[in-house]
Amino acid sequence: MEGQNGSRAQEEEKEEKEEIPDRVTLKKEIGLLSACAIIIGNIIGSGIFISPKGVLEHSGSVGLALVVWVLGGCIAALGSLCYAELGVTIPKSGGDYSYVTEIFGGLMGFLLLWSAVLIMYPTTLAVIALTFSSYVLQPVFPDCVPPYMATRMLSATCLLLLTWVNCSSVRMATRIQDVFTVGKLMALGLIIMVGLVQICNGNYEALTPQVAFAMERTPSVGQIALAFLQASFAFSGWNFLNYVTEEVVEPRRNLPRAIYISIPLVTFVYTLTNIAYFSSMSPEELLSSNAVAVTFGEKLLGMFSVVMPISVALSTFGGINGYLFTSSRLCFSGAREGHLPSLLAMIHYKNCTPIPALLVCCAATIVILCIGETHNLINYVSFINYLSYGVTIAGLLYYRWKKPNLFRPIKVNMLVPVCYLMFWALLLGFSLYSEPVVCGVGLVIMLTGVPVYFLGVHWKEKPKCIYKFIERMTFVGQRLCFVVFPQIDPIVIDDPSERTDTSSSKS
Repeated sequence: MEGQNGSRAQEEEKEEKEEIPDRVTLKKEIGLLSACAIIIGNIIGSGIFISPKGVLEHSGSVGLALVVWVLGGCIAALGSLCYAELGVTIPKSGGDYSYVTEIFGGLMGFLLLWSAVLIMYPTTLAVIALTFSSYVLQPVFPDCVPPYMATRMLSATCLLLLTWVNCSSVRMATRIQDVFTVGKLMALGLIIMVGLVQICNGNYEALTPQVAFAMERTPSVGQIALAFLQASFAFSGWNFLNYVTEEVVEPRRNLPRAIYISIPLVTFVYTLTNIAYFSSMSPEELLSSNAVAVTFGEKLLGMFSVVMPISVALSTFGGINGYLFTSSRLCFSGAREGHLPSLLAMIHYKNCTPIPALLVCCAATIVILCIGETHNLINYVSFINYLSYGVTIAGLLYYRWKKPNLFRPIKVNMLVPVCYLMFWALLLGFSLYSEPVVCGVGLVIMLTGVPVYFLGVHWKEKPKCIYKFIERMTFVGQRLCFVVFPQIDPIVIDDPSERTDTSSSKS
């Protein structure tokens, strides 16, 4: 009996050791397939189901709207090439924030972090969650708009469920992303197939050049710039793999490969989806619809039209998961640099997931949901997004000048960042001219981070009572979430300035 009890105790002890990892650190569990799923899954959220209306409204014609969609994809491709270089040169999680902090210093990085945590990602998550709940409830309320409280409650429930999944396991979260990304592509594939059938049956009059480029009014350059901002909302997320670089298997190989596969695929799918919309719906029908994909399904799928809201709901569900996964890593990176409370830089001792950062992202999104109407914030988000992209890519040029001998596994042609920045400057300039209030509010939101930075980060000699309070709150948070500081991978903390450019390849 004693021998059996002893062996049982040894087995239990062995099981406990197997449950707790040898090193508490972020796990490298994102392969090439999951990397592509993260990019595609974050781009294809609610944008393709919301933005077609805004792009058509501002561009003034079907033909120009399609041109905006194609060029929007090309611009995203240029930007992603630049981010591929930055991602393998500065191999840190955190994306724009980490690169700008490394290149320009703490204040610039903090301003990007502040605007992203305060409004950019919570608002985007809220919009996607509301789109999810609207499409799920559409069959239940076919003749009216779903009740305000019902959409908010369902959105919050979805957020809480996916936050729990992301807190439980990185692998589970990436598997959900893989499955729902396939579901998104199937949903858009259904729209494209139905559209192609319509075109084969001769319903393509709206796509002929004479009709497609016919305009009742000639759009101003500012209106076209706003059309690009609407399209940019649909393409936002192309840089999100850079937020989880430290969790990618062989990032110097898989990060650029995932970008090269995903961006052209999404551009191709988006363009064909819009062609399908225009082959089956008049511009007036599209502009009057609050749920473009549902209207499309009701017109062409008959009794199977219920498939459309379900497909869109699945698409947006995957988008919420992807945004939660990546935006929480931004909070984690910011805390690790000392720009956010240190509790957010901790991970679960067993699951190795950044639970405090995930909870903050979830809570911020629920606050935005409770505030009220969120769709008016899309232009603010798009403006801040574009501003951060431009600053980051300008940083690439400055870094080339500042550290010309730095080893760069990928080195894009200089024309790529220059072309992107020229387009970026034109778009932002015309956006400021056309919508000074929207752009001004976006700038004010970002600049409110300046006093916060100097009070919270730069000011080191704070009263002892503040430090004691922070220490106490951190201790309570650790006890509640079972989190500790991760052990740092030596590869991650390697100073990129110590590597010299002995052999760099161009792409």
